[in-house]
Amino acid sequence: MKIDSDFNDIDAIGNDHLGSSSDTPMRPDAFKLSNTDKIDIIKDDVRHIMETLGLDLKDDSLKGTPDRVAKMFINEIFAGLDPAKKPSASTFENKYKYGEMLVEKNITVYSTCEHHLLPIVGRAHVAYISNGSVVGLSKMNRIVDYFAKRPQVQERLTIQIVKELQNVLGTQDVACVIDAKHLCVNSRGIRDIESSTVTSEFGGKFKQKEVKREFLDYIQLDTQF
Repeated sequence: MKIDSDFNDIDAIGNDHLGSSSDTPMRPDAFKLSNTDKIDIIKDDVRHIMETLGLDLKDDSLKGTPDRVAKMFINEIFAGLDPAKKPSASTFENKYKYGEMLVEKNITVYSTCEHHLLPIVGRAHVAYISNGSVVGLSKMNRIVDYFAKRPQVQERLTIQIVKELQNVLGTQDVACVIDAKHLCVNSRGIRDIESSTVTSEFGGKFKQKEVKREFLDYIQLDTQF
């Protein structure tokens, strides 16, 4: 898709919140620059944006903003783009032979909409059924946080969490539901502060109606899927 001749199509895709892949779109040279280099470049870009808006960067309140924003992008809200920061998720033998589903609910999600770079805030509910391995509970939270810390669409985020846990645990029996507010909806455009978005991904046994229902009962979500 060409940016110049198909601008309207690109804009429509952004507004419709579509994702083209379950993988985050990355250029081949994404890690050619060091984080320090990226911070310096982003700092200049933020300064240019602020000056274009007419802000006086000599003001004590504003002069440090470009540096703060650049460091925040690289070290915090987009840190999940860096594969070196991917959490290790060691598994353990399920010696106690626990055979029911394990549910970690109400995991806090802080992400960023890739269409308007505004926050996505909500909760993730993740579950799996062990086939012989278990993973530390905090690792589930860390996996959610890692994939959330990048420009995202909620559909992709949900799928990425499930795929990663399937890979870590060696089983397809993984599920994730995310319920989140998008500030690109809540604070701009339609400015609907009450609405939230629910997405789900069910793998393996979780595709079975009774297993899916059990999971949704655990998280007390009445939405029909």
